[in-house]
Amino acid sequence: MSETEANPTDLLFNQSLEKGLAVLRAFNAQRRTMTLGDVASATSISKSSAQRMVHTLETLGYICKHPRTRRYQLTPKVLEVGYNYLAADILVDVANPFLSELANMTGETVNLTEPYEREMVYVARFVASKFIPIHMPIGSRIPMYCTASGRAYLSGLDESEAQTLLLSSERAVHTPHTRTGVEDIMETVRVARERGFASNREELFLGDMTVAAPIFNSERRPVASVHVVAPTSRWTAEDAERKLGPLVLECARSISNSVRTLV
Repeated sequence: MSETEANPTDLLFNQSLEKGLAVLRAFNAQRRTMTLGDVASATSISKSSAQRMVHTLETLGYICKHPRTRRYQLTPKVLEVGYNYLAADILVDVANPFLSELANMTGETVNLTEPYEREMVYVARFVASKFIPIHMPIGSRIPMYCTASGRAYLSGLDESEAQTLLLSSERAVHTPHTRTGVEDIMETVRVARERGFASNREELFLGDMTVAAPIFNSERRPVASVHVVAPTSRWTAEDAERKLGPLVLECARSISNSVRTLV
């Protein structure tokens, strides 16, 4: 973000609010704590603006200064915003019993993700007692193009819409198995559309394999994906697709049917 107006014709747009949100979003795993200078640099705003934003957020309780290091960090109050979204999200309430049942049936970790721009966001999770190679807490985001949940969501869109999303994605290579070619990825989306579920074989993380199916609303638009984690230490791709695919698909259909009766 810069000091220039995001849209000079939008008289209702509040740049101060934009800057304040930018400050909150600047804190992450790489920037757990920051000085005022760090905040200004991370958000591309002036140091005086950063000072005003930090002071306001500190007064409101969203940021605090460490007593020893004197560096700023987020407080648990920030979680209120995310929690309120989950509390208001009827899909999560509807899906939870089905996700729990799927986790019990498969003995593996089950997740619910929702689309945001070109990523899928974790909004519900049932963790199995078995080892999983990657921990993805609620709120984590993963790219659509190289994940089963993302491809499941894309399979619910029409061909041109799915392709447009892929073309606008930054398709980085994460592992030796990552597919980055649009046509190559679109072929996996077409296969997922035909059989009802998608799969991912170590394209985002090594050792991580997932099987996913899309969830639809009453207008037959995809609104989320449910996926099961099938680590390569316990599953072959063929067994995961053969055994988990139908279960994931049935779970997604049950959630979709329940959502339609409430919307």
